[in-house]
Amino acid sequence: MTDDSELLSQRVAYVKAIRGLYRNERIAGLVGCLIGAALLIWGRQVVGAPAWAVPVAFLVIGAAWSLFAYVIIRRTRYVRAHPFDPQS
Repeated sequence: MTDDSELLSQRVAYVKAIRGLYRNERIAGLVGCLIGAALLIWGRQVVGAPAWAVPVAFLVIGAAWSLFAYVIIRRTRYVRAHPFDPQS
């Protein structure tokens, strides 16, 4: 019984380690999406907004989603290189 609980605790630690990978990049992507959305709303709804606001908003949102894709690829590579092995 203790072997099962030890294996479970190792598995939980492994999942927590994976979730912690590239946390700053994920937060930067989220903030980028929020800034891009706010800029897009401002550029489309406010009468006196400059013309550059909407294209810049799309660029910011695209860069943020690219950052998300980068994090997904890097975490997938990490998991494939470091699979959960209970014998190690």
